[in-house]
Amino acid sequence: MRGDAKSMTVLRPRSAAEAVKSYAKVPTAMPLAGGTDLMVGWNLGVLNGRSILDLSRVAEWKKINVVSDGIDIGSLVTHSEIQKHPVIRKRFPLLVAACGTVGAAQIQNRGTIGGNIANASPAGDTFPALAVYEATVRVLGQSGRRGVPISEIFAGVKKTTLKPGELIEAVFLPFTDTAPTRGVFRKVGTRAAQAISKTMFAGLLFNGKGGVLAEARLAFGSLAPTVRRLYAAESFLKGRKLDDKTINAAAELMTTDVSPIDDIRSTREYRLVVSRNLLIAFLKGEVK
Repeated sequence: MRGDAKSMTVLRPRSAAEAVKSYAKVPTAMPLAGGTDLMVGWNLGVLNGRSILDLSRVAEWKKINVVSDGIDIGSLVTHSEIQKHPVIRKRFPLLVAACGTVGAAQIQNRGTIGGNIANASPAGDTFPALAVYEATVRVLGQSGRRGVPISEIFAGVKKTTLKPGELIEAVFLPFTDTAPTRGVFRKVGTRAAQAISKTMFAGLLFNGKGGVLAEARLAFGSLAPTVRRLYAAESFLKGRKLDDKTINAAAELMTTDVSPIDDIRSTREYRLVVSRNLLIAFLKGEVK
């Protein structure tokens, strides 16, 4: 079956308020942001007869605003626009690196950060970086606005915790009081580019006094139904020196927080081995 545009009803709100109102009237509508995933479904005919909520005219969701305590990225900002923004490049380089791995240039020019989150793939490229930057997803519905920590926005594979009628309007990234000592984003796939990840890693380290670690933020994608912070390893590392014994012990705690599976792209064993090696190399300063 092929996509039949004549069978679809397209709603095209011009503002955030109108978008929420339209969604409330037609709660079965499928929100459309960049369309890089949705159009695959349309091409296969699975959206025939559906109502589509086209958000492309909501101008206020296409803006990047720098405020005193962080940066607000509108949900319709593209991966390409994120890569070009000078403040994001300086303060959130892991997100810039992650956006640079999303498909090819054409996908980066169309795909949006809000659509990436709403799609809720376990292999979402931006998610590990958003996790270690402790992003907040701002959502809007008829009952008003609320902020959802990135760690709480995903409910499972292709599922979010958005309430009926809610839409993602922005992603807020808070500035840190001190700059990270070290930061890395890495994606491992079948190819060097245009590949769905086998595993993804984002890590930030903050040094403390006396040569010990003040804080570690470590996150993996594609190792569980949703992006996962390595909370057990992070807690263990805090206040310790990064010697080989400590690093190896932290790596052994990975399976406390992740649960990879065998699938068409890779095996559980491969994912664990590669991810453990990535974590160790990062903590040793061998991955930059």
